[in-house]
Amino acid sequence: MPLLHTLLHLPARIAYLALSITALGLLGFGLYLQHGVGLEPCPMCIMQRYAFLVVALLALLGGVHGPKRRGSRIYAALIGVAALTGASIAARQSWMQLYPPAIPECGPGLEFMLGSFPLAEALPMIFRGAGDCVAVDWTFLGLSIANWSLLTFTATIAFALWMLLRPENMR
Repeated sequence: MPLLHTLLHLPARIAYLALSITALGLLGFGLYLQHGVGLEPCPMCIMQRYAFLVVALLALLGGVHGPKRRGSRIYAALIGVAALTGASIAARQSWMQLYPPAIPECGPGLEFMLGSFPLAEALPMIFRGAGDCVAVDWTFLGLSIANWSLLTFTATIAFALWMLLRPENMR
C-alpha cells in the first residue's frame, strides 16, 4: 500500500507532467505504427490523436505552471473534456469495428474533408467513419487500437476526476 499512498499524494505538478509524458508517448507510438509499421490512420484515428495532443499540451501546461487549487481544477476540467471527446470518438470507432456496416464506404481522407468542406459538413462525415475506420489492422491482447485508445482516455478521465475531487491536503 505504500506505492498507492505515494501515487495518491503526488504533487499536482508531477502528476500533470507524468500525464503529459504518457500522452506524448502514446502519440509517439501512434507515429511509429504509422511510419514504422505502415498502418495508415483513418480520420477517426487522427481525431483521437488530436485529443491526445490536447491532453498532452494541457497537462504539460499544468505541470510547468504548477497551479494552486483553483488552477489545478481548471486544468483537470479541460483535460477531462479533451479526454471525454477522445473517448467518444474511440467508443464510436470501437462500436463500428464490433458491428461493421453491411456495406462499408471508403470515404475520403481527413485532410481532403477538412480542405473541401466547411467544418460543419466535415465533422459529421468524420464521425460517420470511412471503410478504413472499421478495419482492425493491429491488435494487442485481443484489443484494437481504438479499444486501447478508449481505455486510455477512460483512465485519463479518471485522472481528471481525481485531480478535481482530491482534498486540499493531497495537493
